[in-house]
Amino acid sequence: FNLQLWNNYFHLAVAFITQDSLQLENFSHAKYNKIQNKYGDMRRLIGFAIRDMWYKLGQNKICFIPGMVGPILEMTLIPEVELRKATIPIFFDMMLCEYQRTGEFKKFENEIILKLDHEVEGGRGDEHYMQLFECILTECAQQHPGICRLVESFVSLVKGLLERLLDYRAVMSDESKDNRMSCTVNLL
Repeated sequence: FNLQLWNNYFHLAVAFITQDSLQLENFSHAKYNKIQNKYGDMRRLIGFAIRDMWYKLGQNKICFIPGMVGPILEMTLIPEVELRKATIPIFFDMMLCEYQRTGEFKKFENEIILKLDHEVEGGRGDEHYMQLFECILTECAQQHPGICRLVESFVSLVKGLLERLLDYRAVMSDESKDNRMSCTVNLL
């Protein structure tokens, strides 16, 4: 097992699908349709490949926690529904992997909270992501009773943080100082 090779693969693949020139939702409707008809959404194809390769790592997955949490989060925040549905379950697998090794998933939890703050501040994330994140992880957890309660608590924590971060991002353009201050206090 060559850790560096796999690490390079995952980082390169995530860098590919998160590059600005592939963010189709930023294009005009006509340009979006033209690209979609000619090439399809390459982000989805590569995202599915990342997902498939993740699950082929077997017991070596633990080597990528917490290092790959940020890149995977960045990928799941791309506003493409099928890509999100396919890749958010990787988070549960990361939690399960760390839980089976240590009895908790604190490294994963700390990393996702840290990276989520950075990503939402950078303009990524939306209400739909929050709902999908909650739904998928809760559904995955129900199949594993031993970890279910911990995952539900984690999902609740992340959902609350994401709500506050999205509110904060929305209010930063608001002219009312009171609204911005209130939102900042809530976030803290």
